[in-house]
Parts: sequence; structure tokens; C-alpha cells
Amino acid sequence: MINIDELLTAHPALVPCGDSIREAFALLREAITSGGRIYVCGNGGSSADCQHIVGELMKGFLLKRPVSFTEKIAGALSPDTRALLSVKLQGAIPCHSLTSETALITALTNDISADVIFAQQIYGYGRKGDAFIAISTSGNAKNVCLAAELASAMGLRTLALTGQSGGRLIHLCDVSIRVPSDATPKIQEYHLPIYHALCAELEVAFF
Repeated sequence: MINIDELLTAHPALVPCGDSIREAFALLREAITSGGRIYVCGNGGSSADCQHIVGELMKGFLLKRPVSFTEKIAGALSPDTRALLSVKLQGAIPCHSLTSETALITALTNDISADVIFAQQIYGYGRKGDAFIAISTSGNAKNVCLAAELASAMGLRTLALTGQSGGRLIHLCDVSIRVPSDATPKIQEYHLPIYHALCAELEVAFF
């Protein structure tokens, strides 16, 4: 298993981030408990992190996640389909990467501005009580900051994953995890075990 205490033991440099990591877990847990979804965005390597997070939350990560269909759903499925899906499907924590909508992102970039590729999706998808994870190693990526500011204004719970300096992003989010480096590769190396621990803790909380 992976948990926040084990994360801090394995990565002593992250001990100063311990409180903010725990606050981040509480923020995400509250969003899911209240029926919300998690949205995540970032550029470049941080975009890859977004899709990694979705992969850990939308299917089993470290635990089996058996599904149990409601009577209404089960009754609408054929017996063969119900038998197959009840074994093959896994419980999901709803999470969506805003970096994955290629047609929409390229249309926005071409027709309007790359600055709004994430804000447009927050405006369209986001609802009060959802959670938004903004990943930026500098904390100053304009398209990420615009989405974070809009998310906050719309009542989403907001979390920043960034570097030591934090940039503008830390002033726009409810919780900020500022890892102890200003070097992009090192920041990304720290981000991965942090979001692994958060995903593992969420899995335990809900499954």
C-alpha cells in the first residue's frame, strides 16, 4: 500500500509538504463524497501527469474495486452482459483530464487562444463542489492560472501542484503543494509520488 505517511518516509524532502498533502486529500475526498468530480490540467509533462492521475482513479489502482449495479441498471442488462460487466468493470472515482480533448483544444487554440483551452472546459463541465487540480511546475502557466481562477469563482475546490516558488497559482487555489525545487525535472519527480499517494488514499477511502 501507499499512504501519505509512507510517502514522507520514502521522500524526506517532502516532509515540509506534509500538511498541504493531507489538506489536498481532504479536499479531494470531500468533493467525491458530495457527489462531485475531479478535473485536472497541465502542460507538457504535467499533461502526462494528468492522464496518469485519471488512470489511477478511474479504475483499480492498488485495490480490487468490485462493482454492484443498482436494481434498475441490472434489470436493463441482458444476463450475459450483466455477468460479464459485473466481473470486468471496476469501481471508479470520477476524474477527467482537460488535456485529452484534442479536437476541442486545437479548435480553441486555432480559433480563439491557447490561453483558454482549460478555462473553456471548466466553464462547460465544472459544477460547484467539484475539485480542480492545477499542475504547473512554475505556477505561472497562463492557461492553468485562468482555469484555476475561473474554477474558484464557480465554487470548485481548487488544488495546485507546483514548485517551490509557487508562482501566481498558489494565490488562486484553496490548497497548494509546493515541492522543494524550482527545477522542472525535479518538480515532476516529486509530483509523481505525491499524486500516487493521494490516489491510493482516495481508493482506500472509497473502496
